Amino acid sequence: MYNRKVLDIFKNPSNAGGLKGANGVGKLVDDKTGETTKIYLKIDENDVVEEAKFKAMGCVATIVSSSVLTDILPGMSVDEVLNLSCKDILDIVGDMPMEKMFFVENSIETAKLAVKDYLKKKEKEQKKLLNA
Repeated sequence: MYNRKVLDIFKNPSNAGGLKGANGVGKLVDDKTGETTKIYLKIDENDVVEEAKFKAMGCVATIVSSSVLTDILPGMSVDEVLNLSCKDILDIVGDMPMEKMFFVENSIETAKLAVKDYLKKKEKEQKKLLNA
């Protein structure tokens, strides 16, 4: 069902755990499956991801896509993160069973939610500074 690379990443996911100092956090709970994915980002003043970590309770596809995402996110601008697609994950892991692509999409959406959280906080902080 899964190729060797996917299984290797699943057995040894990178960047698992929380991230102290994260300024963007995305959380997605799938209504149908109950799978939960949380992505933590530390984004610098130039809107570039410095560090990324994840926590996930889910299937192989969820763990693998979250691990791969947190490997590729550092160095990306927030705009690049917002433009990620499943192809970006598949380019790294190879194929994924079609019925599992939904979970890859969820992981990507979680990363986008983390960026949106960061942007919302940044906007709020800028408004606060303008009104000070």
